[in-house]
Amino acid sequence: MSTAIQQCPYAIQITDVRKQYRLGQVNSSTLQGELASWWAKKRGKEDPNMKIGAAPRISGETFMALNGVTLTIKQGEAVGIIGKNGAGKSTLLKLLSRVTAPTEGEIDIYGRISSMLEVGTGFNGELTGRENVYMNGAILGMTKAEIDAKMEDIIAFSEVREFIDTPVKRYSSGMYVKLAFSVAAHLDSEIMIMDEVLAVGDMAFQKKCLDKMKEAVSAEGRTVLYVSHNMATIRQLCERCIVLDEGKVVYDGDVETAIEYYMSGEDTLKAHRDYVFKDYLLKNKLVFQVLSSDIDHIDCQYGMGEPVTVRLVCKSQTDLDNVHFRLQFVYKDGTRVGSSFSSSGFSIAADTETTVQLTLPTTELVPGQHLAEIAFYSCNDDNYNFINTIENGFCFEIRTPTPENHLPFWARNWGHAHLADMKLEVLPHES
Repeated sequence: MSTAIQQCPYAIQITDVRKQYRLGQVNSSTLQGELASWWAKKRGKEDPNMKIGAAPRISGETFMALNGVTLTIKQGEAVGIIGKNGAGKSTLLKLLSRVTAPTEGEIDIYGRISSMLEVGTGFNGELTGRENVYMNGAILGMTKAEIDAKMEDIIAFSEVREFIDTPVKRYSSGMYVKLAFSVAAHLDSEIMIMDEVLAVGDMAFQKKCLDKMKEAVSAEGRTVLYVSHNMATIRQLCERCIVLDEGKVVYDGDVETAIEYYMSGEDTLKAHRDYVFKDYLLKNKLVFQVLSSDIDHIDCQYGMGEPVTVRLVCKSQTDLDNVHFRLQFVYKDGTRVGSSFSSSGFSIAADTETTVQLTLPTTELVPGQHLAEIAFYSCNDDNYNFINTIENGFCFEIRTPTPENHLPFWARNWGHAHLADMKLEVLPHES
């Protein structure tokens, strides 16, 4: 690090940044409609053809990807950035990496940035892996001698030694990511920016990358910005977390609080839910559907150990025998807790609606919100035919009981299944 950078306590300062994109033509499907939209725009009026409920980020032909973001990142911080798809995470990283420029606002960066935004960014497919390393180092202002000194470490970490002199256009996506991360992690830069591209690599390499980023923060004093939908990796790496929603910062602070804020939605706890085609994680044709679910407590709140009763309205396109359900429980922070299977199956006739009632034991669930993913399958002669899954099934909350000579259960550190208490005996003293 240069002396000037060491004297500055900040790595990044973002002030009221906005990024606007053009969406294209009005395209109203009729000449009359397009003229009406064009005339409304000219007068500064609302587009009469805009759909009811359209996102306020969309205005006429433009989309506000970031809308007034102000942030300060200190040197040596590991900061996670989370949010729904389309929240503005990748746009923010592209602005910081100077891939594109903000429409409004200022971004001050104190130090050199190495970034890994998506597979393929920063590499020339016609060049070999080794040549791409030199090119990336030159972009950062490093000399050939400086790059040569780090080349062996980069090759060893990337695990692509046999292919380092092969054009990268022939690499698999996993090989590409391995070399790209190794380059970003080893070349001289004060700030590392990582989008969720590590998901392409294998599990062992993901762990190695996380360890390397931890080392970059703790031992080298580098600043790391990390975007991910994997809350476990956010926990492992980051000490601060930012939540983006519709182009704005809605939370900035403690990692656990940020994850809880992100995972909980205003309409999460709904006693009645209707499901449509887009809710399904399709494995086969949609021959069997769950149309809706209703749980027995209107507020979706339950005491410790109190069973949850849910009614599912089902419909099938064909006659099916011995249909079973599996419920996969996911805690509010995204951690998978466990599964529960229906004790028996049922039959359903084609083109008829059938209501099934399930009673779920909750004796081993900890306090907090739990999402149930609904999977269904048929079982005939010990052959299991998996049908489909509804990822966002239904949600309920286990209330925290008043402790009576017991420690309150701390799910985030102790796990998400609260097993039955152990039997304690005081044995007689042996003389």
